[in-house]
Amino acid sequence: MIPLQDDNPTELTPVVTVTFIVLCVLVFFYQASLAPPHAEAVVFQYGAIPALLFGRADLPPSIAIGIPAYATLLTSMFMHGGWMHLIGNMLYLWIFGNNVEDVMGHARFVIFYLACGILAALSHAVTDPTSTIPMVGASGAISGVLGAYILLFPRAHVLVFMPGVGMMRVAAGLVLGLWFVMQLLSGMSIGGPGGGVAFFAHIGGFVAGMALIGFFKRPDVPFFSPPRHSRWDS
Repeated sequence: MIPLQDDNPTELTPVVTVTFIVLCVLVFFYQASLAPPHAEAVVFQYGAIPALLFGRADLPPSIAIGIPAYATLLTSMFMHGGWMHLIGNMLYLWIFGNNVEDVMGHARFVIFYLACGILAALSHAVTDPTSTIPMVGASGAISGVLGAYILLFPRAHVLVFMPGVGMMRVAAGLVLGLWFVMQLLSGMSIGGPGGGVAFFAHIGGFVAGMALIGFFKRPDVPFFSPPRHSRWDS
């Protein structure tokens, strides 16, 4: 089930959402411009490595650049491991981020997004604190956005593409609920980090978004809002 767009109009121009997308794209272009050895070194320098975060390892002197390990909790969320990784993350951020930004305002959304990304990275790190494999990607922060969205607009309509079926309109609560269940099942099936996907970062970010949204949304915005007027109904 691939979401393509939601039908949930906003009042604010999603300046922050677009800015995060542009930053991720620019950083990825920079990564792609590097020769393979240098590109790999950059991932180790700026990716979030659990063993470094918990003081159980250090980078080799040949690639160490002196930034504190905790800074990679931020830098890692603007890097990606490939085109599909980038496109998938940016698609979800574009579809769901504008509405969450709309109910918070720009400044609060920045703090919310970064906080969810940090908590997501830590959720991944604590599952295997001795791992020396760097984690990169905006997935954890975006998972926080999804966690907020499912509490705010579960009855909003999302246009999705289902292989073998085609286009369908589905409630956002179902789309995001199934997504979260898939992360849980995938995380439990591998018993910890593995398979190249940080499922526990997705889980941690989603839960963080659900827990934090009440502190960041405007007081006049209720949870479980009814569907807004649908342009597809006209």
